[in-house]
Amino acid sequence: MKTTHAFACLAAGMIPAAGQAQSNSEEAFLGTIVLEMPSVPGMEEDTISVSSEGLALSNPADLSELFVAEPTIAVGSSIPMSQKVYVNGIEENNLAISIDGARQNNKVFHHNTTTLIDPALLKAARVDPGVAPADAGPGALGGALAYETKDASDLLAADETFGGRYKFEYDSNGDIFSNSLTLYGREGGFEYLGFAKVADGGLREDGNGDDIIGSGTDLLSGLGKLAYEAQTGDRVELSYERVVDDEIRPYRANIGTIFGGRPLPAERPYDLERTNIVLSYSDTTPTAMWNPTARLAYSGTELVNDETDLSTNSVTQGETVSLNGELSNRFELSWGELNTGLDFYADEADLDYLAIASGARETAREKLNNIGLFAQARMEPSSNARLSFGARADFQDFEGTDGSSQSESGLSGNISGEYDISNELTVSAGYSHVWGGLELAENYILNPAWDYSTSDIEEVTADNLYIAANYALGAWIVDGKIFATNIDNARAATWGGGPALSADVQSRGFELGLGTAWEDGFFRAGFARIDTEINGRSSDSYVGNYLTMPMGDFLTFQVAHRLNNGVLLGGDVQVAFDFDDTYDSDTGGRGAELDGYTIANVFAEYTPKRMDNLTLRAEVNNLFDEQYTSRATYGQEFVGEVEPLTEPGRSIRVSAEIVF
Repeated sequence: MKTTHAFACLAAGMIPAAGQAQSNSEEAFLGTIVLEMPSVPGMEEDTISVSSEGLALSNPADLSELFVAEPTIAVGSSIPMSQKVYVNGIEENNLAISIDGARQNNKVFHHNTTTLIDPALLKAARVDPGVAPADAGPGALGGALAYETKDASDLLAADETFGGRYKFEYDSNGDIFSNSLTLYGREGGFEYLGFAKVADGGLREDGNGDDIIGSGTDLLSGLGKLAYEAQTGDRVELSYERVVDDEIRPYRANIGTIFGGRPLPAERPYDLERTNIVLSYSDTTPTAMWNPTARLAYSGTELVNDETDLSTNSVTQGETVSLNGELSNRFELSWGELNTGLDFYADEADLDYLAIASGARETAREKLNNIGLFAQARMEPSSNARLSFGARADFQDFEGTDGSSQSESGLSGNISGEYDISNELTVSAGYSHVWGGLELAENYILNPAWDYSTSDIEEVTADNLYIAANYALGAWIVDGKIFATNIDNARAATWGGGPALSADVQSRGFELGLGTAWEDGFFRAGFARIDTEINGRSSDSYVGNYLTMPMGDFLTFQVAHRLNNGVLLGGDVQVAFDFDDTYDSDTGGRGAELDGYTIANVFAEYTPKRMDNLTLRAEVNNLFDEQYTSRATYGQEFVGEVEPLTEPGRSIRVSAEIVF
């Protein structure tokens, strides 16, 4: 909902004084991290937004730290290149994922991450959990996740034409060194930005002092942007973003060890590259009837496992690409705003496997094209009510590995709103029905021998619902939300089982929050309970690949305070409780109990008064050196079969950033 989370204001120096009232339009609804105030009335969708101020405060090194204060968002794996994000228990592949508006189609291999991204690139991240608007894009079965990278205008003051930033960072756990440089400027109507980061380090240690297999760091990320804005307000921007992770990883990159089965090496090389290119047009001086967006984008992820020096003696290459775009216009009407337009994508998944010894080669490909028409209305029917509703129609053409084709179409709709019962109490609710249609299978399980003629691939659909409320009591805000997601016929193809296998997924839960802010700080606590099921029984991480995971109960705390001398102190705590409602897909019975854990992180940040362009920061992460595995990490429920990846133990991270 339209809300404020205090820590973003702290980073920007805007924390309200204790006891200072906030209007309902700025109060913290459950699920929203920081305020991103809408430019028009009615921007009331239930969102989780991390602004540039929030990113500066939390200083995330990977996805697990990006949403650290959100109890309904879980990130699995201790290795960034195999981390996956779960929103309300639903895996991110069931969300409409975008980077700078470009659709992401990155389902290459179930043992590695879906969308590898360096948080250092980001200006903001936005999550629409469950109910997403129609203009968030196609396939928003469990909501939407949008990443936005930095622009030169975000970093330059109004009177500046050139600037730069250099940041050095060191992490004691793994001896990880990272260096990044950003240069940006504007001249006339032109604007440019260049960013590059290199990170390198050795194996990390868990809370027991043991090396985490395959946890070395070898990351290269970069971002380039060039824009031209005419005096008429017409703006054209071209961006190029690339992330490369090239290291030795566990043979199955999201698993420590699997006991039994065919003999395999403990590790192998993973060379993962993700590219995002976006060309866009907008008008910075829009009128009520002309506020267009035009975008053409290419996104692609390539993974190479070169095992020629291992006993497996093979090379596997998977690549998934998407050519996508949007044409839309926002109309300012007397009753609010209407955003309408069309979007499209042409996605392709390719697999190329070569067995060196025999010379046997296997290639396979699936293709999926989609054209969507959408309209989303946002309005304020009265001074104490906000309403949003929309619909989209999607038309798809699919091509299987055998060249066979299938065409489908469907409709989606959503409605959400909030109502101020009083100055202190606001209630809200939302519902969406999403037609996701057909989905591409994962690259690494594509089989050229699949027979699509025996059964058409089923169309996946989803229904999402939430009901929420928040109550302001002086300087304190109490909020709560219940939510539910049903996904029917989610594609669950396997190499040997065929292309048309499917599964039904269900997530149920609630969230409670409590927060307050004072002149120089804030405090926030959140609790969430998330229950997930697959085909009517408890979920597991094997069948749940790309779908869901066993979750349970989570508790989070976050606090920060700025001292009179300018030093900013803060920290956070995440608690996962023991959880035993698990399933072992091998035995068909109850799986192992998932152990709970408590993790605390603290930081101090200082900008010297005589050198206000320098920021020094020190963090202690996993302060109490807890030995644990993140709840969203694969394989914890399999008794005696899987040794899951553990998380890093205590580490000291120091950084220095200078602006010039």
